[in-house]
Amino acid sequence: MLLRSLRAACSVTASIAAVAGVMAVMATPSTARADEGMWTFDNFPIQTVNDKYGTRIDQAWLDRVRNAAVRIQGCSASFVSDQGLILTNWHCVVGCAQELSSPEQDYVKNGFLTANREEEKRCPGQTAEVLVDIVDVTDRVLASGAGLEGAAFNAARTAETNAIQTEACAGDPKFNCQVISFYRGGRYAMYKFRRYDDVRLVFAPENQAAFFGGDPDNFNFPRYALDAGFLRAYEDGRPVESPGFLRWNPNAPAEGDPVFVAGNPGSTSRLLTMSQLERLRDQQLPLTLIQSSELRGRLLEYSLTGDEAKRTSFDPIFGLENSFKAQYGQHQALLDPAFLGARRDAETELRAGVAADPALVARIGDPWTDLEQIQGTARELYLPFRQLEQSAGGGSTLYQMARALVRASKNTAMTEAQRARMAAAVGAETPISMEMEEIRLRYWLSKTREYLTVDHPEVKTLLGRESPEALAERLMSTTQMEDAAFRARAAAMTTEEMAAADPLLAFIIANDAAASAIGARWAAEVNAPTARAAEKVAQARFAVYGTNQYPDATFSLRLSYGRVEGWTYRGVTVPAFTYMGGLYERATGAEPFNAAQAFIDNRSRVNMDTVYDFSSTNDIIGGNSGSPVINAAGEVIGAAFDGNIHSLGGAYGYDGALNRTVSVSTAAITEALRNIYPSPHLLEELGVR
Repeated sequence: MLLRSLRAACSVTASIAAVAGVMAVMATPSTARADEGMWTFDNFPIQTVNDKYGTRIDQAWLDRVRNAAVRIQGCSASFVSDQGLILTNWHCVVGCAQELSSPEQDYVKNGFLTANREEEKRCPGQTAEVLVDIVDVTDRVLASGAGLEGAAFNAARTAETNAIQTEACAGDPKFNCQVISFYRGGRYAMYKFRRYDDVRLVFAPENQAAFFGGDPDNFNFPRYALDAGFLRAYEDGRPVESPGFLRWNPNAPAEGDPVFVAGNPGSTSRLLTMSQLERLRDQQLPLTLIQSSELRGRLLEYSLTGDEAKRTSFDPIFGLENSFKAQYGQHQALLDPAFLGARRDAETELRAGVAADPALVARIGDPWTDLEQIQGTARELYLPFRQLEQSAGGGSTLYQMARALVRASKNTAMTEAQRARMAAAVGAETPISMEMEEIRLRYWLSKTREYLTVDHPEVKTLLGRESPEALAERLMSTTQMEDAAFRARAAAMTTEEMAAADPLLAFIIANDAAASAIGARWAAEVNAPTARAAEKVAQARFAVYGTNQYPDATFSLRLSYGRVEGWTYRGVTVPAFTYMGGLYERATGAEPFNAAQAFIDNRSRVNMDTVYDFSSTNDIIGGNSGSPVINAAGEVIGAAFDGNIHSLGGAYGYDGALNRTVSVSTAAITEALRNIYPSPHLLEELGVR
């Protein structure tokens, strides 16, 4: 699954190693590409697509799709009616379902079904955003840092981007304005989003229907997963009149049909230099994998302690397992000599193109050597930066809220409006498992001591004379941060008042100077010079290969193109489709291959020949979860939720022969709404008879 990172019948290691070398072709822009690219809407290769697939895509078609595409927290989605109805993945709404659940009513296990709009429930913290404008601000952003280095460079850039965002939104809370970097700093654009803060859960199937096959099937195909969910955007207590929406097509596509995926891919690293990739391979990814694996083990152990523990830990474990599998695949790709060899050859080609242009050399210098030197600094700073700042708290929700409150109390530049929004955010009612909060804090403290060592001065300050276990237990058993009303009051306190009011706040205050200091060093000594050098590499790419390139993913709206297609690997052909009848054949009755109860109860009603999930050649990555899959007529025919095993190295390259997007079909969703989870009101709204 493509949630948070942030997803074939062959091992991960073998398959990734085998395809990594092929994937590296993307690193050379001169190489002919297959269906590669996560394209911005203002630079989509319309003619290339029309020539290849015989489609008639035009600017009006792009505008309709853009107006219907929705960005939600960590995922993608789309309006599918004129009444604010939003299609996304189940795994993008399962967090909401869990927050709305209770020991008496488990919406994750049993599903969330509504008979009317009065039964729709607001998802805490969920938002829906629609891109309404794109403005190039490259010259303005680049000029802001001219002649500056380190912290001064960062401050100037931050001030300018904040000014651009403030001007564009003009203080209107209905809009969110965001300056986004493209091509690793080669271009900057201001994206203006229409924002909806009242988003309600409409439909989510049982978790066993949506995630049938569990982690063993994750990032694999064939799949038999109803990974779909519906939300609805509201404004002033009424459903939003959607500015645009995709018409629902209840019919499955045919093999070879051209398809498009509109969504917000989270992050790729296809434009990184060799030195940057090597540090990821040798330091960052191994450490991330080790720590993720240990935290997963601790949460799994906790989940076995009782039914309530199993319920509350489901979503966190789900997210960790998904991220771990994706990061493992990425690491395997970077370990493959053929892959890195091809990347090295591509970099050599680009540098040779630069060397052949003396004027270009004079303008950009040697950013590759600059980046190599920066990696030495990054290696030195990464461990303390990660443990004290980047990953502080181990994912504890209360720790993150508390740190936000502490830092806001010391931030004299915050406006009253900003403080009010923060107070509302931290003061919102949010279900908190104190047992898991303690597990996360204990894990982080123990790992920080382990990796920085007992004698590190900041470790001594963190722990004092307490063990990680005792400190975590004391802080979580005595803090008031679990109380939303207290959090709201704390937002108005001074730093001194916070220290006196709560032990967790006091703990963070006592250690925040060191955390902020290492964060500032990372920003000044790694981020700032990296941004400088990356801009020059981007200029080199534009000069040598032209501007008809797609940028790395940045959780900004993109459009990919491809066709419905299976693949062949080592003589085995994997068909493009699965069918609902296949679920019953695959079901064993034992987790994770036990069929959902609603599927069992309604087996006689289900059309077994309905296309369930399908694969396509679209280029996507984590963050694309929930993205609408759209046919050439501009109709929605599915929702992307996964990739095949070969796509795990997609952060660094794309192989058109093997990389596949996996989507749940609107045909299967329609069949489920008709015969498994009867929802005539939704079918009517979708225009299905």
